[in-house]
Amino acid sequence: MQSYTIGQAARLLGVSPDTARRWADAGRVATHRDESGRRLIDGRDLAAFSVEVGQAGADEDPGYTSARNAFPGIVTAVKLGDVAAQVEIQAGPHRLVSLLTREAVEELGLEVGMQATARVKSTSVHIDRT
Repeated sequence: MQSYTIGQAARLLGVSPDTARRWADAGRVATHRDESGRRLIDGRDLAAFSVEVGQAGADEDPGYTSARNAFPGIVTAVKLGDVAAQVEIQAGPHRLVSLLTREAVEELGLEVGMQATARVKSTSVHIDRT
């Protein structure tokens, strides 16, 4: 499973590294240390935490963005059907859902806890593995 540094987690959550560090220090999200002593957050833990943070920020003003924006975030859910699939990404306070083929999800190797970018154009959400 992929792990994230505090800085990477902060970027995915849409907050400063200091905020992410304070959340980790307060025990809001679990961390562990790698062999060089850096604090890391497990991808699945970060995915669950990003949903929590996103729901808390849902009442805030989302601002205005271009329809061609890219939303880097973390995969929080993957639902596979026989032919189709649904992928959910939490990008800061934004929850994005993309419907795509099962084959595309398998080719990208998408799973909960990994980093991905949702690209939004009109009513379509495209997923890039990052």
